[in-house]
Amino acid sequence: MTSATQDPGLDALRYPTGKFQRPASLDTDARARAIDIIAGTPARLREAVRGLTAEQIETPYRPGGWVVRQVVHHVPDSHLNAFIRFKLALTENEPTIKPYDESEWAKLADTRVPLETSLTLLEAVHERFVVLLRAMTPTEFERMLVHPETGRQRLDQVLALYAWHGPHHIAQITSLRERQGW
Repeated sequence: MTSATQDPGLDALRYPTGKFQRPASLDTDARARAIDIIAGTPARLREAVRGLTAEQIETPYRPGGWVVRQVVHHVPDSHLNAFIRFKLALTENEPTIKPYDESEWAKLADTRVPLETSLTLLEAVHERFVVLLRAMTPTEFERMLVHPETGRQRLDQVLALYAWHGPHHIAQITSLRERQGW
């Protein structure tokens, strides 16, 4: 564990909505709510960064954390992976998915493109992702994938993760804005 995860103050900054708690499963209503959250994530992220200056975008959301720019570019990176993971699990029997090093991805040159590029990418990915999610049957949400680091997971559990993930990163940005008076 890093010192950031051991410091309750920094932990609160890192997880402003709380740490993800994987449910055993989701019922129909919980799935619908999670899909609605995912559908609203692109607009909420766009609003979270609206009006930020170039200097503000280069501000870390917490001591030792990513700058706002890296957070914004991370969300479509992650959600692209989620979309692909769902498609794999819907078309293969318990596929083992490929994890990736988020911290290293956040350092790559493509995270220097304008935020608009990733905001538009997130909108496009979510347009397709939400159509897929809303078309899935309860049985399809029971399909499994295998994450090498966290084990077997039902697709409704993965849905819950991504319903948490977007708001988690949006809250990192909005809580920074609140603390800084932006």
